[in-house]
Amino acid sequence: MELDAGRLRILVEVAHAGSIAEAARKLSFTPSALSQQLSKLEKELGTRLLDRTAAGVVPTTVGAILVEHGERVLGELREARAAVKAAMEEQPQRLALGTFATAGEVLVPGALAALERQYPQAELSLVDVEPPGGYGLVTSGDLDLLITHRYPGVPSVPCPGLDRRQLLVDPLRVALPVGHRLTTQEVALADLADDRWISGAPGMPNRTCLSTLAVRANLELRVAYETADYHLILELVGAGLGIALVPQSLLAGVDRARVRIHQLGDAAPAREICLVHRRRPPALVRDLIALLRVSADRLNDAT
Repeated sequence: MELDAGRLRILVEVAHAGSIAEAARKLSFTPSALSQQLSKLEKELGTRLLDRTAAGVVPTTVGAILVEHGERVLGELREARAAVKAAMEEQPQRLALGTFATAGEVLVPGALAALERQYPQAELSLVDVEPPGGYGLVTSGDLDLLITHRYPGVPSVPCPGLDRRQLLVDPLRVALPVGHRLTTQEVALADLADDRWISGAPGMPNRTCLSTLAVRANLELRVAYETADYHLILELVGAGLGIALVPQSLLAGVDRARVRIHQLGDAAPAREICLVHRRRPPALVRDLIALLRVSADRLNDAT
């Protein structure tokens, strides 16, 4: 049995999009044409590859296995095309970067602007990707570089065939409203057990981190307000509605008249910001990595 690379690509795109209609838009096909190709692929394999739900489509167990292999196949094909262009002295001039919002805010703008000056003819693009997503997009070549993170207590995502390297260690600080009873530079989690906390919803990385710290300290913490937006979290803290763990990289512009920043002395938690890319990245990707490291160094110096 020989798999058709075109149909494999369609399966991967549909799995990434979570929707046949969205994948059809991206590939410039009609949804019915994509459905027909997927049906042919399922018939060839003799098994269902996608489950249709009210929210869209998700791969079956067999489908997920084929998607994982398909991502690697597509990535290799794209890498082969880039190598041929380089051999013909046509340097690849495309770079797709995926990043989560807070890294995009503090690390990316200066680095992308510098890269654009260095490669004025390059086609640069940016996509929002919330961790732990994005690894499959790098494997398939839809993304050339991914900025992602890992909080304490959150399992590391396997990344066979990819390089993952640390860009920044971003300490998590305790944000307290001005007027809070604790005033020492370092505070202990046990001293904050009776406070109302502000964090992400269950399953979000910052909430998992907070829960992990609480379990380690044998504490139960009460999360009164749930949001993934750190800017809103700081506003809620400033309004006296609770306390929060906030990455140090986002604290440069915090209103110190309303919010005080403290170290969590007994745990010293930090999130790790990483870069993920395919092995043997082209010059465009290597240069962006170097520029992102400059941004990270400047951020460390500023904080």
